[in-house]
Order: sequence, then structure tokens, then C-alpha cells
Amino acid sequence: MKSYTITVNGTAYDVTVEENGAGAPVAAAPVAAARPAAAAAPAPKKAAGGAGSVKVSSPMQGKILRLNNKPGDAVKKGQAVIVLEAMKMENEIVATQDGTVASIDVAVGDMVDSGQVVFTMN
Repeated sequence: MKSYTITVNGTAYDVTVEENGAGAPVAAAPVAAARPAAAAAPAPKKAAGGAGSVKVSSPMQGKILRLNNKPGDAVKKGQAVIVLEAMKMENEIVATQDGTVASIDVAVGDMVDSGQVVFTMN
């Protein structure tokens, strides 16, 4: 038998798993643990100066494929800063004005919703 602690939606559970004769695991019913849940995942990384005054949002739901720039990079209006995959197509999220990227609020592989802020500019 092996014991694990699993956190689901902020609640910690102690789970015991035993193997049957064929070597396949058989899970026992979870029992709520008396201990507090682990800390939440850290917030996305931001530039040292914080968020910029111009917020750029995702136009659609999708998965972040590439970050073409990093905080502090100078960008021109229309320059692709982030590439987002939606419906098996690559879509560029572009700078809305000439300026500097102040923060990148997502990471490669993140799923984003329509309207979610993905980066800020100054």
C-alpha cells in the first residue's frame, strides 16, 4: 500500500492506493485531511517596474505558443508580441502602439480566455 496526499480545489486529501495481484493499482476512497492545503501557484511574472498603462488582451480563447518579446523590449505598433493558437491556427497578438513592453502576464503553454490581459505596455 502507498499513501499520497492530493490537493483538489484547495482541499487536501489523504489517499491510500493498494496493488491487486496483477500489479494494477486499486484506489481506496479518499479521506479529507485535517491539514491546510498547499499554497496557490505563483502569479505570472511581471517586469520589475510593474504593469504598464496600456493593457493588451487576448481577442480569443486559446493556448500561448510563443512569446516574441520580453519586458523592457521596444516594440512598434502592429508588431507581434505573442502568438496564440486557437482552432489549430496561429494568431498574433500585436502591440497596439509604439512603446515598451512593461509586463508579460502569461507563459508558453498557458490557456487564456477571450479578454484576458496577456501583456502591458508603456
